[in-house]
Amino acid sequence: MAFVKAGSMAKLTPGTMLEFRNGEQQVALCNVGGEIHALDNHCPHRGGPLAQGALHGNMVVCPWHAWEFDCTNGVCDFNAEIVVKRYAVRVEGDDVLVDI
Repeated sequence: MAFVKAGSMAKLTPGTMLEFRNGEQQVALCNVGGEIHALDNHCPHRGGPLAQGALHGNMVVCPWHAWEFDCTNGVCDFNAEIVVKRYAVRVEGDDVLVDI
């Protein structure tokens, strides 16, 4: 696996999300209190773009049907068996790097 630049801390302020695309792969970046998390950007319900939804604390709300996922572990709020894939993240200076 390789870390690739997915965004910048200047654009990913606390309480916000960004969408990152690398070819066919799409990642939702979340800033929860200065800690960055990365999830697959597709909601497992109907494929909604998670990064275009809302971030309430550590919960990502899908914009299509309001399914919620904890961005710190990928787990769905109403069914722990539904989990969104997570990616390793590191920050180097202003760069947010994701291991895809």
